[in-house]
Amino acid sequence: MWSLQFISEEDLTRHVSATIEKYGEKLQSYDIRRFNKNLIDPIKLIFDKTVYRSAWEEIIGNEIFRQRDKSNNNDIGYFHQRIFQYIGHCHVPDNGKEGGWDVIFRNPEGICLPDGSVVHTVYVEMKNKHNTMNSASAGKTFIKMQNQLLTDDDCACFLVEAISPKSQNVKWETTVDQRKMGHKLIRRVSLDQFYAIVTGQEDAFYQLCMVLPSVIQKVVEDMEDTSIPHDTVMDELRAMAHEQPMDDENLAIAMAVYLLGFSNYPGFSKE
Repeated sequence: MWSLQFISEEDLTRHVSATIEKYGEKLQSYDIRRFNKNLIDPIKLIFDKTVYRSAWEEIIGNEIFRQRDKSNNNDIGYFHQRIFQYIGHCHVPDNGKEGGWDVIFRNPEGICLPDGSVVHTVYVEMKNKHNTMNSASAGKTFIKMQNQLLTDDDCACFLVEAISPKSQNVKWETTVDQRKMGHKLIRRVSLDQFYAIVTGQEDAFYQLCMVLPSVIQKVVEDMEDTSIPHDTVMDELRAMAHEQPMDDENLAIAMAVYLLGFSNYPGFSKE
């Protein structure tokens, strides 16, 4: 039986499927050309392999994972934001529309804040992590929220953080033009607390996390065009190593790695 009351199994499955589809080209296999598209740092790879006492396969695999992971953060942001289109009283505007808010939550029965204030609309700016905004970005976001309060006296503005230092719903204070600013209706809210507000269930986010692994697994198994990447980087590095005039296999692979970044440098170039 489906255990979540705030989102249907069909809607969550649809949303997970859309999120996986956004992975797109990141699911493609890595060859040496793609691996070195933005020029890897051979010195760092040599240090990492030696200091961590890792095999070449592990270090190369970790670098491929890092490159994929760097792109996937935006896709997970899509998951965190767009899921609210399936949750009652929530609206997810198109990108750049309706003030550029990530989520708008309206409840005609009122939304009670921790200090006892009651509003009927919450405008949300959503971030994946608490430390992804620099001071300039934080100041700009705070001013945007201030302006929203000036045009709507029956609202609050939330900075919702998916990965927050702790579960919280507090007044957000930040620095704007070298002045510390804060407002009781501009709040910093962890994702679990936001789920609790919009669903009326204190552990709603926990409930979602408990069913998510099985839903993702089912979607991946059902997606016929979702192939498992077969990365060939290590095989190609070994082939390059075999062309090196040295007996030490480890050094030969190191030379192959060096050539990814230094092939035109004197000593590395064959010309």
